[in-house]
Amino acid sequence: MATGDEIWEALADFTEQCNNNKRLRKMQRDWTKILHFKAIDMDDSFTMKVVEGEIVKNDKGTVGTPDIIVETDSETMCDMFWGDINPTQKYLRGEIKVKGTQEDVMRIDVITAVIWPEV
Repeated sequence: MATGDEIWEALADFTEQCNNNKRLRKMQRDWTKILHFKAIDMDDSFTMKVVEGEIVKNDKGTVGTPDIIVETDSETMCDMFWGDINPTQKYLRGEIKVKGTQEDVMRIDVITAVIWPEV
C-alpha cells in the first residue's frame, strides 16, 4: 500500500510530465475538467483541475464538483501517475474505475499513451 504522501509526489510528477509535453497540451487545449482521484484502500483523495489542457492545480481531498472520478487502490494510483503500469489494461480488468463520459475516459487513455508510449 502506498502512502498519501507517495500519491501526492506521483501526482506532482504526472502534472509536470503533462504540462511539459507540448504535443499533449496542444491535443487537449479544449479540455477543461475537475478530476477526483480516490484511493479505495485508504482514506485519501486528490483533486486535479485541468484548464484548456493544462493541469493548473492539485489539491489534497475532494474540491469542487468532479467531471471525472477515478477510483483504484493506492499502489495502482502511484504506479499510474508514475507511468509504471498501463492504466488502460487495469481499467479493462476493473482494477481502475472511471466515472465520467466515454469521451473523457478516451481522453484519459490518450493522455497516458502520449506521456508514456512504451508502457
